[in-house]
Amino acid sequence: MQGDMCHMPPYSLLCVLMALALSGFNVAQEVTQVQSTASRQEREEVTLDCSYETSQNIYHLFWYKQLLSGDIIFLIRQTSFDSQNQRSGRYSVVFQKSLKSISLVISASQPEDSGKYFCALWESTQW
Repeated sequence: MQGDMCHMPPYSLLCVLMALALSGFNVAQEVTQVQSTASRQEREEVTLDCSYETSQNIYHLFWYKQLLSGDIIFLIRQTSFDSQNQRSGRYSVVFQKSLKSISLVISASQPEDSGKYFCALWESTQW
């Protein structure tokens, strides 16, 4: 990427900034979002990668988006025991439990997709 792509008009690309790790209950963990920025032309597919560490067998992975207003909205959830990758509208995930990796895939990106995206891990020993 040349220059700062995030300063281009939002109608011409998707600009994504990511970074957030949420804590679960009584267990240390780590969530790492691989790329810090991503930009794409409108109507392209966008993939955002996230890796994580956990010692638990049962956990939930979430993707959120922060709106320009500052509000954070839930997009999609994948649980460690789901046998299928989850899908919700234009959002889907590619979950690779053995690699401790989850990617958010946004199909047919739109100008309103511009924003900050967050990957989060929640684990609980209370099952």
